Amino acid sequence: QVQLVESGGGLVQAGGALRLSCAASGGTFTDFAMGWFRQAPGKEREFVAAINWSGGGTYYADSVKGRFTNTRDNDKNTVYLQMNSLKPEDAAAYYCATKLYSGSYYNTHQYAYWGQGTQVTVSS
Repeated sequence: QVQLVESGGGLVQAGGALRLSCAASGGTFTDFAMGWFRQAPGKEREFVAAINWSGGGTYYADSVKGRFTNTRDNDKNTVYLQMNSLKPEDAAAYYCATKLYSGSYYNTHQYAYWGQGTQVTVSS
């Protein structure tokens, strides 16, 4: 069973940057595409970014395109989400997940094995 541990969240001022990490264990890392999702209080979990198994394909929500960058290091079994030009509306708990099914990268239901989340707070 795959286990995922996110880190790197914290408090940042608007316009600042954070880099989130998601370390995977318990599976063959290159078997999986990986996704990032976020959930703010009172809102549904939403897609943020995803990356295919090799790192050669990335996908982003329109709200983060041009500001966030999703990468992976298959030697370290880790995916990263570099978040620049952060806005107050980016504040949320951020989760990584493994994509197990062949459907859309943007669909939450295509993912299993979620991490526990890391909190991002953006002050205005």
